[in-house]
Amino acid sequence: MAYSVTLIRGDGIGPEVAKATQTVVDATGVKIDWAIEDAGVDVMETYGTPLPDRVLESVRKTKVAIKGPITTPIGSGFRSVNVAIRKELDLYANLRPAKSMQGVRSKFSDVDLVIVRENTEDLYSGIEFQAGTEDAEKARKFMEELSGKSIREGSAIGIKPISEFCSRRTVKFAFDYARENGRKKVTAVHKANIMKFTDGLFLESARDVAKSYPEIEFEDRIVDNMCMQLMQKPELYDVLVLPNLYGDIVSDLTSGMIGGLGVAPGGNYGDGIAVFEAIHGSAPKYAGQNKVNPTALILSGVLMLKYLGEPEAAMRVQKAVEAVIAEGKYVTYDLAPAGASSVGTQEMADAIASKVAA
Repeated sequence: MAYSVTLIRGDGIGPEVAKATQTVVDATGVKIDWAIEDAGVDVMETYGTPLPDRVLESVRKTKVAIKGPITTPIGSGFRSVNVAIRKELDLYANLRPAKSMQGVRSKFSDVDLVIVRENTEDLYSGIEFQAGTEDAEKARKFMEELSGKSIREGSAIGIKPISEFCSRRTVKFAFDYARENGRKKVTAVHKANIMKFTDGLFLESARDVAKSYPEIEFEDRIVDNMCMQLMQKPELYDVLVLPNLYGDIVSDLTSGMIGGLGVAPGGNYGDGIAVFEAIHGSAPKYAGQNKVNPTALILSGVLMLKYLGEPEAAMRVQKAVEAVIAEGKYVTYDLAPAGASSVGTQEMADAIASKVAA
């Protein structure tokens, strides 16, 4: 049986890391029917948008996609193409594993964390009013009247919606992931000591969902303390679940702990649909140079293979990536040992693919 998967090549370095990932996934022997689509600045002239309808239609049809990095063009009407994809497809849970690998330079050597981030609401809902506008003044006066608290004139106004529905389904995803992957603890991260109604609702929802998973330890941490704890004793933590904004920040923090965004995979999950992606940018200045590290998107392919129900193939790719990086012979410049030569994007992918197929 072949799986139908949409491959969104993206722009900048996107097509190169997408090709590298396709090479490695195909080497597993898992049959994939690739539906190749393009999005980003390279399609603006043709479609008038960085996110053509045909891209979303393809993902809705295949139910699974993997995408290279995409630039959000200035003045395109999108705050973020990536955010638009998540919202349009209701991809409510963002998964960001952070696991140390031998050969990747980092100040930490034994990190094994999983970040689950709510993906659809919070301050990233995009409900904002620009300072100095009539709408901002209306919002300011309304909020003052409603809350009984003064807001300085000339303020920009942003709204932070957090719902029980979205909180519960994201926390449930985190607990289900923990259960299915042999994880022992879930930590809800919040600022409920200050944001008593918004973050308070997230925390209350997490505590309630945790009751259905008695075999998994549950605790909570205030977000600023959590950042300090991760720097001091990351070994105490396992799966972290967070509202959207905190999840974005903390997932980049944990990516930095394992060597950076170049080795950090990501996946976005909805009900019966998922999109996997590298978190790093499109780096247009390196486009077409066969130079950049493809690890992040290849490891996102590992998450995709697991999602497709191919754990053995996923494990082969994971081990092959780790082996190639540990050897240090066929890696891109950023992963090469000091004084050693490096190879290009596709050459690194070919080395990984050869180990996968062996």
